[in-house]
Amino acid sequence: MKAVLGLEDGTFVKGEGLGVEGIVRGELVFTTQYTGYEEALTDPSYKGQILMFTYPLIGNYGISGETFQSNCMQAEGLVVREACDHPSHHKSKRSIYEFLKDEGKSGIMGIDTRMLTIKTREHGTMKAAIIVGDDNGEEAVRLAREQPDIGGLDLISRVTCKEPYHVKGQEDGGNIVLMDFGAKRNIVKSLNNRGINVTVVPATTKLKDIMNYEPDALLLSNGPGDPQQAINGISVVKELAGQLPIFGICLGHQIISLALGGETYKMKFGHRGANQPVKDKKRGIVYITSQNHGYAVDESSMDEKEVSITQLNANDGTVEGFEHKKLDIVSVQYHPEAHPGPLDTEKIFFDRVAETVRKMKVVVK
Repeated sequence: MKAVLGLEDGTFVKGEGLGVEGIVRGELVFTTQYTGYEEALTDPSYKGQILMFTYPLIGNYGISGETFQSNCMQAEGLVVREACDHPSHHKSKRSIYEFLKDEGKSGIMGIDTRMLTIKTREHGTMKAAIIVGDDNGEEAVRLAREQPDIGGLDLISRVTCKEPYHVKGQEDGGNIVLMDFGAKRNIVKSLNNRGINVTVVPATTKLKDIMNYEPDALLLSNGPGDPQQAINGISVVKELAGQLPIFGICLGHQIISLALGGETYKMKFGHRGANQPVKDKKRGIVYITSQNHGYAVDESSMDEKEVSITQLNANDGTVEGFEHKKLDIVSVQYHPEAHPGPLDTEKIFFDRVAETVRKMKVVVK
């Protein structure tokens, strides 16, 4: 199939279509991971974005369905240099070609992804459009330009659960409420593996309803878009701070910072991949982490009398973690649950959550 990718700066490249014929629009972002495309494409944090892989070959071990981070493909579209049509893996159930068709999604291959990555790094993330079934570059550019900025979109409502649900852990494992702004499945798995009972609630859930579940702690999940769109999440943290322990991951980390009076900003091209170095200021150790975010916390906006910045990105110095000095609040910008990516921080973060939940359970008793 004919296909073309157009950018808001006027650039367009022609290639071969993937998936179904149609038009895809979103913010073009790149990820540097070599593997884990199944997890990345189903990560709700990519809602509203067209995902481009810098690694040239994607799809060589097929799609198993075992590592999905949600029920479907969340990225709006896919951009690759080469897609493998004959995968080889004993767990593979279909090719990435079949996956996109089954999901009703579109993509493009056979284009210079290195050039597009360099362009994004130099000029910043841009709005983009893919047309599959036609190769009219001028039309693709027009479609890219006329779409709204991602910061103005309410993407959280598109990915949050519609109704609360419970994932049972151990009877004496304590209870945590997970506010779902686009939560990855492995967050729940990491909590369950420590015996914690998890109640997942929609992003719009009010504090009184959260407290009805009698939680020992609150965890704010990852998710797509601008954290300032999470109005209810910010309000819940403001009301709950000091009453219960609060933890945050990725978008949840940014929401907590806004609730504490901090500010966030849109990054030039964000951090996306499975190899982001994070320097832990307390331990003096650098961890390799999985990340997927286009916004960051402004360190200078955080009250240093109240908040301690605990971790920084070793590449650009952006905030990767903080703790409140007086209240039981801990949050991280990266993904400790990984999938895809290394598990360097999984034990550190989730063991701390489990320990806090156990302590709260004892206190409540």
